[in-house]
Amino acid sequence: MEPLPLPSHIHYETILQILERKAQRVAAKDPMTQTQIQQLILTLRKAFSQQKQLERSCDQLRIPYEYHWSLSNQTPDHTPEA
Repeated sequence: MEPLPLPSHIHYETILQILERKAQRVAAKDPMTQTQIQQLILTLRKAFSQQKQLERSCDQLRIPYEYHWSLSNQTPDHTPEA
């Protein structure tokens, strides 16, 4: 079975750090932009949580998945243990 491609966890963390550290400071001057950034941060956290739930389901069902670091990555980083 071909592994299910998933984003690497580091992608979420990197984006969240940029938004939380840099974008919030810049957006502090505009409440509407600050609200949109906060909503985006919340959405990313939800997406990461959903991905972890999917990974647990895949592990239970023994469905292989792999993390992708870029569009050209073809090497599996994880497959559930038998």
